[in-house]
Amino acid sequence: MDKTLEMVRTVEGIARRRGLFRPEAYLFVLEALERAMIAREVPGHISGEELLDVVRDLGADRYGVMAGDVFNSWGVHSTLDFGRVVFHLVEDGLLHKQPDDSLSDFLDRFDFDEAFPLKAFQGRA
Repeated sequence: MDKTLEMVRTVEGIARRRGLFRPEAYLFVLEALERAMIAREVPGHISGEELLDVVRDLGADRYGVMAGDVFNSWGVHSTLDFGRVVFHLVEDGLLHKQPDDSLSDFLDRFDFDEAFPLKAFQGRA
């Protein structure tokens, strides 16, 4: 089976079992993590804060002012929810964590309305 299809099916199973977030949230986090790793000059662990920086930037680039609404439609209402997504992926063996990683690393890192304001996107064509 194609690795991408296998990953999508695995993520769909996690989303179904957990019942909190849509598969898109898990796939988005995995994509953001991959981008964060590629952007690093030296390979290594990606912190929650680093991951959320990429989540914010990728969300803004992909969905613009609608990013918060898109995230909400996936069941993600805060940066803490992105942390929950990450820890679900850890618990299901798709990601690994460091001993000092904590869900609190994701607590209140940015507000969706402030991160994706309409005025920041006005004038973009």
